[in-house]
Amino acid sequence: MKQPLKMVIVLSFILCSFNLMNSQPEKGRFIQASIGLGSSFALDESEVYGSGFYAQGEYIFGFTKWFGVRPYAGFIVTDTDENEKYIGQEYAASSAAFLIGAKFRLAAPIPYVAPFVETGIGASLGSFKTITPFTNKEKSGITPHIPLTLGLAIGKRHRLELALCYYFHTTAEHATGIAAIGYTFPLN
Repeated sequence: MKQPLKMVIVLSFILCSFNLMNSQPEKGRFIQASIGLGSSFALDESEVYGSGFYAQGEYIFGFTKWFGVRPYAGFIVTDTDENEKYIGQEYAASSAAFLIGAKFRLAAPIPYVAPFVETGIGASLGSFKTITPFTNKEKSGITPHIPLTLGLAIGKRHRLELALCYYFHTTAEHATGIAAIGYTFPLN
């Protein structure tokens, strides 16, 4: 298992071990809108990357103040960045996909700055191109993905969020990472 993935798993367990209480905005239903800068990369050890744009909307069911379920829909578009190491090579790490799925959130009870972790399962409709010295995959259509998000809910009601989101598209040997900012709107 790669070292960064081990660190993410350990951090997830640490966050889940807190006495979780007050980190969802509130009990109830909300809508969240997020935008961010996206990056695409291969799941191998190559240095081939892409960059682009990400947007997502979530419908939030806040069952308790520490646990919620979040159906989501969004999209990511990235294009391969130039890398001086691979000039003249046709390597690529790009994506253009619509994302849909559901994830659950566990949050820690820290006032004004509440750390959280989210994971779930989803599907991507679009195309992924992963061509590196170790991988040669072009995948289009519907593919499964696993979302993983680490973030902070900020403010008195935790409505502003800063997050690092990852979508692992294992059948395409591809992943996308996003630095996102979001805001939660109450529906009540």
